[in-house]
Amino acid sequence: MKLKLARVENNLSQQELADIVNVSRQTIGLIEKGGYNPTLSLCIRIAKALNKTLDTLFWEESQND
Repeated sequence: MKLKLARVENNLSQQELADIVNVSRQTIGLIEKGGYNPTLSLCIRIAKALNKTLDTLFWEESQND
């Protein structure tokens, strides 16, 4: 969900983000839904494209925090 929100904040479609980071639109969709675990390299490319940190986009906060 964090990825989708960041993508929308940057006024990018799934296809536009996919083109920037050199993956398919389906890959972005799966990552947003939690159905695909991206490589660290892809996470870094996505974070840079969205001007976010890896923690902001991909760190899962525990229920106890």
